[in-house]
Amino acid sequence: QVQLVESGGGEVPSGGSLRLSCAASGFTFSTSGMNWVRQAPGQGLEWVASISHDGRFTNYRASVKGRFIISRDNARKTLFLQMNNLKPDDTAVYYCEQSPWSGRTPSRQGTQVTVSS
Repeated sequence: QVQLVESGGGEVPSGGSLRLSCAASGFTFSTSGMNWVRQAPGQGLEWVASISHDGRFTNYRASVKGRFIISRDNARKTLFLQMNNLKPDDTAVYYCEQSPWSGRTPSRQGTQVTVSS
């Protein structure tokens, strides 16, 4: 059974930083591409970043490129998202998802990121 547990969210002022983590279990993490996605209040789910199974290749949505860094530790089965220079528009619930991303909103809690202006 696939389990993904996000953590590391919080409330920070504009310009602040956070590091999100996602603990994975129930599947072969080291052979799975992974994604971070987010849902802002009253908005739909949107893709944020992705990383290949071995960490060699990454992609970012334009609005976070240069500010966010996705990474992974396959030995610890953990996915990370380092978020720097946070902006109020980054306020959302963040989730990690396996590739290919289904586009569906996860039923779990995710981790809340709130950026105050």
